[in-house]
This record gives sequence, C-alpha cells and structure tokens, in this order.
Amino acid sequence: MTQSEIIEALLAFIDQDGASEAEFERMALAVFAYQFAHNAPYRRFAIQRGRTTLTVRSWRDIPAVPISAFKTLTLSCTPPEAAERIFMTSGTTQGGVRGKSHHPTMAVWSRSMLVNFRRRFMAGRERITMGILFPDEVAMPNSSLAHYLALAKRECGTPDSEGFIGASGLDLPRLIAALERAEASGEPYALLGASFSFVHLLDALAAQGRRFALPAGSRILDTGGFKGQSREMGADAFYDALSVTLGVPREACINMYGMTELSTQFYDDGNAVCPPVKSGPHWIRSRVVDPVSGCDLPEGTTGVLVHHDLAHFNCASAILTEDAGVMVEGGFRLLGRVDGADSKGCSVAVEEFLRAARG
Repeated sequence: MTQSEIIEALLAFIDQDGASEAEFERMALAVFAYQFAHNAPYRRFAIQRGRTTLTVRSWRDIPAVPISAFKTLTLSCTPPEAAERIFMTSGTTQGGVRGKSHHPTMAVWSRSMLVNFRRRFMAGRERITMGILFPDEVAMPNSSLAHYLALAKRECGTPDSEGFIGASGLDLPRLIAALERAEASGEPYALLGASFSFVHLLDALAAQGRRFALPAGSRILDTGGFKGQSREMGADAFYDALSVTLGVPREACINMYGMTELSTQFYDDGNAVCPPVKSGPHWIRSRVVDPVSGCDLPEGTTGVLVHHDLAHFNCASAILTEDAGVMVEGGFRLLGRVDGADSKGCSVAVEEFLRAARG
C-alpha cells in the first residue's frame, strides 16, 4: 500500500463499529507490510528475528520494538523533515534523552483519539464544560498530551471550557471560581489533566480548607502518573482524595493510559477498585510477554505489556513497553514499571534491537 492508501484504510477501519479478530489481523498485516517496506531500521530488526511479510501470518508474530529505541533511532516510514507533527517524550529518564514519534499527517492520530475519547470518556454527551490542568500546545508544542487535551477541549468541550495552568503555574483563584460556578449550575463538569497536576490541586485546596460537590455526571480524567513532579500518592489515597475534595465518585474518576510512542489511548471504567481493568478500541490489541523471548504469557500471569496499535502506522505499530501488566477478562491490569528480572529482560531486548536496527 502507498501512504495515502494505508491512511485511507486506517481511517475507515477506525470508523467501523468494531472489528473481528480476522479483520484486525488483515489490517495489522497490511500495516506491518507497509512498515517493513518503508522503515529501514525496523525492517533490519524484523529480518534478524526471521520475521518478514512472507513469514508473519498473525498479528501476534509481528516483532515488537522496545520503547527505549524511540530515544535512539528515527523510526519513521517517511522522511522526518516531512512530519506534520513530532511528539516527544518528557525526557525524565535516560539522562534527559527524549523519544520521538513522527507523524506525516495528524489525521489518523486525531481520529483515533476522538472516536475513542467520545466512547470512553464522554459517556454519551456531545459536549461538557472542561477544566484543563496541563499547559497548552503553545507552551508544549511537542507534547502529545497537550495536543490530546486541546483536541478534547475543542471538539468535546463547551465554549466556556478553559485551561488553568500557564507560565506561572496553576491559576488557583480562577479554577476555584470555575468550580464554584459548576457547583451552582447543576450541570456536569469535567476536570482533565496530568496526575501530578491533580496532586498540586488537592494540596492547594486542602491548604485553604476547600471542598466542592460537583454536580451529578461530573467526571475526572487523570493520566501520566507523578514522574517526580509532585509528592507520590498511592492510587487508593489519590482517588479517595479526588472524590472527597471534588465530590466526584471514584467510579467517575477515569485514568487514561497513553504514551508518545502510541497513537491510541487506553481507558478504565473508573477507579472504584484499583488497579482497574484497562482496555482499548478495536484498532489496538495488547499482550503480556516474557521480555527476552517475546512469548505470550498465560492470562493471569504478570509480565511486560506489548501493544499493537494500528493507528501508529508511520513508526512501529508493535511496541514492547517497560510496563508490567497482567491480562484479564476484558483487558489488562497495569501494575506499574517493570523491575527485577523483567527490567533486565527489557534491557536485553533493547540491546538486541539496536544491534539489528543499526545493521
């Protein structure tokens, strides 16, 4: 397929109401063939693994790229300078080296985000008033989260939706005023942002002795963890504090799991119980594997998560994460960063990939 053909096929696939295993497999093999033909480092890696378009017959056989490789190599089917957008990781690990994902068009990424967001977070509403707890795209032009939140606000927020984090940090007085208006209006309100931003908000409201009872139907979306940018909180303490301080039940506190190296996000159905089951839409599949062999582990066994994201068509659709997880009915439970033997296994996988990709 040409680039325009793969884009057209993916947009149509995302717009479907779902996909059978066979339909996902056909699309996954088409994306693999496209990446094998146009992404030289990935092709060299796949060949070393004995995986080519002739030998890969199942989406589970598609070789997964270790996520750290995005910090070292340019994994792109098109020239990097032709990218419409380049998303970069936060640079909080590996000495500040930032991974990059190149997007020759934002059409697929945006369609993936919006279709999924409307189904999983909007809960049947066309629009909801939003408060955004994250810097905007002007401040962070290479942040996939900044773009995600801007898209959510523009396409699903009401006209009075607004952001509350600027150059000087959290604008607490303006946010408190917005929460008071929402409380008085009786209309559902949504707060969306980075997990660490919510910790700062909780601390600031606690210091003033403020609590709110946001109207029924209000929702919270957090993502990204704390990454050393705020005090650490256990998941139960975090969602208890959100519920008590803002009056939003834990089952309406949604955590989004996404990353720069993907074009699709995962959601849970609330955090009444932690860790919740996370799942994605029909154009992404997940596995839990042994990081050295790449072999699938049985359901209920802890291993390393691999995601196969068809929307990430320009880079590498299959990635070996550094996240521990366990497959369960309906999705997977995210257990945090890998450690111990799994961590060493991920390092071995990275070294193997880099040797192969560089030829």
